[in-house]
Amino acid sequence: MTLPGLLDIEHLRTWVGKQEVMTDTATAFPVAALSATLDRDDAKPRPGDVLPPLWHWLYFLPLARHSQLGPDGHPQRGGFLPPVPLPRRMWAGGRFNFRKPLHIGEAITRTSTITDVSMKEGRTGRLVFVLVRHEVAGADGVALTEEHDIVYRDAPAAGEASPPPRPAPGGAQWRRDIVPDDVLLFRYSALTFNGHRIHYDRRYVTTAEGYPGLVVHGPLIATLLVDLLRRHTDAPLAAFRFRAVRPIFDIAPFAVCGAPGGDGPDGSKTALWAQDSDGFLCMEAEAVTAPG
Repeated sequence: MTLPGLLDIEHLRTWVGKQEVMTDTATAFPVAALSATLDRDDAKPRPGDVLPPLWHWLYFLPLARHSQLGPDGHPQRGGFLPPVPLPRRMWAGGRFNFRKPLHIGEAITRTSTITDVSMKEGRTGRLVFVLVRHEVAGADGVALTEEHDIVYRDAPAAGEASPPPRPAPGGAQWRRDIVPDDVLLFRYSALTFNGHRIHYDRRYVTTAEGYPGLVVHGPLIATLLVDLLRRHTDAPLAAFRFRAVRPIFDIAPFAVCGAPGGDGPDGSKTALWAQDSDGFLCMEAEAVTAPG
């Protein structure tokens, strides 16, 4: 089925089943650097220390040559991910199961598999969804599994209205206010070798993309939500899921919030969310900590 604009979904679906294996070493420097970026007062990381949850995103970084980058700063389409011919690419969400810890200093391997490519017509135009499953293993075998949701969409039409915002939940027991200044976004982009210009190039993001300011990275928001949990409990994280709802821009502070739930046989659940300065929901998440 070929759609207008040369979007051949059947061709894109031939990427389903494609695998990529990457190896790395969980070195200490990016751990110390992310700790500083998140304004944590952690001890200097040492070999053998446990890698905090989601901090595996500091490794297995894409190293496309500069000549292979597209105009938005992303690597050119194709390769492992299908060459979806839609201009906007977003990290829409993810789901994680943590089986055992990773440790600083150990060799780690990530096996990535494209498990689905699908398309639908949304209110704002065409959407293509790519689902990637990652398995990250250390010396003791698979440590975590991750399902990564990527969505590609058309650029908005002139004068197109944004979806109506949803109010954030009430009843937060934990809250941390974040000022997403240029330095925070630059440091996170540098740590994750993310060249996407929407996170650091104000002229590009406001003129080419039409956003009101720099876009706060979805993975950074998810990391801040888990970091909020870590600031209030030492219980190990067993599972985590998040979904992006609304972009956050650097033009105003935002808040990460949490509301612990009850204990169950599978662990304690905590509702987590990020909200903008107007109180609208931007990311929703749930964490499950291991039973005590």
